[in-house]
Amino acid sequence: MKGDRVEIVVDIGDRSSNYEIAATRAGRRVDVRIARGVVEVSEVTRTGTPVRTARFMANRLVALVEHPANGSGAQDGE
Repeated sequence: MKGDRVEIVVDIGDRSSNYEIAATRAGRRVDVRIARGVVEVSEVTRTGTPVRTARFMANRLVALVEHPANGSGAQDGE
């Protein structure tokens, strides 16, 4: 659903780095998969076609926070 987003914090040695994947259009959603030590976060269409994908090693992940849409279709802060 538009407005869904996932925030990812990754350890990159001496500091951490933040990434965000969001469902940017109506009908898209954010999908999270964890398999074989890899976390994959994708923005996908209604038919399941990935639009944008980010992959991270699970042992480097500090946090993965899912922020669901607020139901009205608008993102937080709008």
